[in-house]
Amino acid sequence: MRAALAALLSLVFGGVLLVAPALAHGGSLRSAPARSLSVPLWLFLATGGGVVGASFLLASFVTDRAFIRLVHDWRRAVSLPAVEVLVRVANAVGVVGLVAVIGVGLFGPADPLYNLGVLVVWVGWWAGFAMTTYLVGNTWPALNPWRTIAGVLPSLDRSYPERFESWPAVVGLLGLVWLEVVSPLADDPRLLALVVLAYSAVTLAGCVAFDPDTWFDRVDPVSRVFRYYGAVAPLHHDGGRLRLRIPGTGLEDADLVTTRSEVAFVVALLWVTTYDGLVATPPWRDFATALVGAGVPAVLLYPVALLVGFGVFYGAFRLAIRSGRRRAETYLPAATLARRFAPSLLAIAAGYHVAHYLGYFLELSPTLLGALASPLAPPDPVAVVLPPWFQAVALGFVLVGHLVAIWVAHATSFELFPGRIQAVRSQYALTLVMVFYTMTSLLIVSRPYAAPPFV
Repeated sequence: MRAALAALLSLVFGGVLLVAPALAHGGSLRSAPARSLSVPLWLFLATGGGVVGASFLLASFVTDRAFIRLVHDWRRAVSLPAVEVLVRVANAVGVVGLVAVIGVGLFGPADPLYNLGVLVVWVGWWAGFAMTTYLVGNTWPALNPWRTIAGVLPSLDRSYPERFESWPAVVGLLGLVWLEVVSPLADDPRLLALVVLAYSAVTLAGCVAFDPDTWFDRVDPVSRVFRYYGAVAPLHHDGGRLRLRIPGTGLEDADLVTTRSEVAFVVALLWVTTYDGLVATPPWRDFATALVGAGVPAVLLYPVALLVGFGVFYGAFRLAIRSGRRRAETYLPAATLARRFAPSLLAIAAGYHVAHYLGYFLELSPTLLGALASPLAPPDPVAVVLPPWFQAVALGFVLVGHLVAIWVAHATSFELFPGRIQAVRSQYALTLVMVFYTMTSLLIVSRPYAAPPFV
């Protein structure tokens, strides 16, 4: 990964990409370059949806169960020296990072492009680090500062109410994304620091009331996001050893999603990244302006859109599962099929996340490095100006994520159903839903940036 990143940076600074001042006298981390398509939108979307549909037909011809198992069972041990030392270093880095985000956020520069806390959270962590969890492997358990701090705190070891399952994590994820969209968290370092402090207080209180393992496994939405992203990654821990696998094959693990609330969380993770991009497009701006002009209270726009969109995504998936069950003529419960097929959606979520944030990360990485070098007196921000063709890279990641999802669903169906026709028929409706997800993602990624109105 480091070699690939070094090669990419050499390309960036070698002349293919340009470097320019990034709003040197102030600006917002929400800003993004305008984009445009050189082909008709309908043709672009139809092509993207057709690629996913064609990949399903192609995968359907791969009906050799031995080959499918060979792909998904391929593993290689990876030797990593001084693992305990690396974990302790990661623990320290996480805690120092948390202190820096809070301290510099409260007492550092007020301009977000000069403030280390804002840059670390949005550029370094939510964009850069999050991408490593599905492109390389999930290192969040070692880096998580709240887990490190909770490890030295006492615990009351209260019993977690099983009836809650993981619904608190679903609510937490939706709530955090809603807060990120409607508040100036990306532009106000003081507010961001206070939100991080509040999140820290709730998290550590939960770890004391229950135990850290229970809290981070069942309740904390951030840990669950990175754990699910890690299932897409090529590196993973297995029996205390680090192993290499083909990316995406970890999504076939039957123990990855075990409850209805975890199915809902997977769909929520897919939806919130879509939602975050949707509200920053001209179509949403025009739609929201029209609704407010018609008398709809502006304060209701974003929470209602968040919940309605989640309901549409979740409902479409549930309908696809029920339809697949009928077509496959199986006695397996719909709930079981939902748990087994839901992980395939994580590949789509990862593909859209990298499409949404890769350019953002590359553009602002020099600014982040400048702030890291001098947190309290950073140099003027400098941004990488990406060339027009870079949009094709982002769109390519969307399609790759969907193609991986098709393959994972195909492999899962052949594990669940004994008959070839039965396995293929079980995927008809799910493939249509994935085409819907694909066209929605491509539509959003292809639109120019527009500041969300009424926030």
